[in-house]
Amino acid sequence: MNRALTLDDLILAGIAVAAGLVAAFLSRSLLRWLAKHAKRTRWSGDDVIVDALRTAVPWGAIAAGGAAAAAVLPLTRTVQHHTNQTLEVLLIFAVTVSAARVIAGLVQSVTHSRSGVAGSATIFVNITRVLVMAIGFLVVLQTLGISIAPLLTALGVGGLAVALALQDTLANLFAGIHILASKTVQPGDYIRLSSGEEGYVVDINWRQTTVRQLSNNLVVVPNGELAKTNMTNFTRPEQRLTVLVQVGVSYDSDLDQVERVTSEVVTEVMTEITGAVPDHEPAIRFHTFGDSRIGFTVILGVGEFSDQYRIKHEFIKRLHRRYREEGIRIPSPARTVALQQGTVVIPQQRAAENERDDTGATHRD
Repeated sequence: MNRALTLDDLILAGIAVAAGLVAAFLSRSLLRWLAKHAKRTRWSGDDVIVDALRTAVPWGAIAAGGAAAAAVLPLTRTVQHHTNQTLEVLLIFAVTVSAARVIAGLVQSVTHSRSGVAGSATIFVNITRVLVMAIGFLVVLQTLGISIAPLLTALGVGGLAVALALQDTLANLFAGIHILASKTVQPGDYIRLSSGEEGYVVDINWRQTTVRQLSNNLVVVPNGELAKTNMTNFTRPEQRLTVLVQVGVSYDSDLDQVERVTSEVVTEVMTEITGAVPDHEPAIRFHTFGDSRIGFTVILGVGEFSDQYRIKHEFIKRLHRRYREEGIRIPSPARTVALQQGTVVIPQQRAAENERDDTGATHRD
C-alpha cells in the first residue's frame, strides 16, 4: 500500500522538475554557443549535429526531471507505469526527430559537396527522414506494449495493393534514385532533352526533376520520363566545353592573313572576357568552298554552357571590327532574277557571281 503524500515529497518533486528545466535551459544556451562556433568550420556536418542536439538534449533533461519527480512521489504502480511510458515516448520522439535531422542533414551536405551547387537532391533526404521516423514510430509502439508483428504483416500484405495503385509514383521514385545513383545527372548540371527543353537541374525529388531554363522559367519533368528520354548533359564529364562559330570570307582574301587576324581576336577574347578559358589554344579550320565564300570554323573555349552566348557575342563584334580594319571582306549572298516578256523566270542561285563589297556596290558577271 502506498504511503500518504507529504510536503517533503512535493518539495523534492518540485526540485527535480526545476532541475530538469534549468538543465534544459543551460544545455540549450550551451548548444547555441556551440552552433556559433560550428558555423566557422568548413564542414557543414557539425552545424547539423549541433542543431539537432538543441532539440534532443533539452527535452531529454525535461524528461529526466519528470522521471525523478515521479520516482520521489508516492504514486501507485499503475500511475507510475503510465508516467514512465509517457516520459519514454516523449524522449523517444525527441531523439527520433533529432536523429532524422542529423541523418537527413548529413545526406544533404553530401549531395551539396558532390554536386557543388546550392540545389539539393531532396529524394535521398526525404527517404532518409521517412525511414528514421518510421523506425522511431515502431520503437514507440513497442514501448507502449503494442506488438508490431501484426502491423508488419499487414504492411507486407497491403504493400502489394499499394504498389499496384501507385505504379507511376513508384516508377518515378525508383527512376529518380537510379538517375542519382548512376550520376548521369546531378543538381547543377545543364541538360538538353530530346523534346527540346533545356536548362540547369535545380532539384531531383521523389517524383520529378525540376529544370530552370535560361529564361528563369521552371520545367518539371517526371523522373520516369527523364530516365527514358535521350538527353545531352553539357556539364559532364567536365564543365568546360567548346563552341563552334561559322565564318566565311571572300575568295580574294589572303587566307594566311585571315587565319592570323582571327587567331589574334580569339586570343584577345579568351583572355579578356569573363567565362572564357584563358589557356584555350586558338583553333581555326577552313573546310568549304561555298557559293560566295570560303567557309571556316572557329573553335572557342568556354567555362560552362551559359557563358557561350556572351563569348560568341563579343567574338563576333571584335572579329567584324578587325576584318573591316584589315580590309577582309565578309561577302553577303545575292540572287539573280531574270525577266522575260514580263514573266519571272526561275531564279538562279548566283551568289558566287553577285557579291556586295563594303561600299554597297553589287558585282555581277
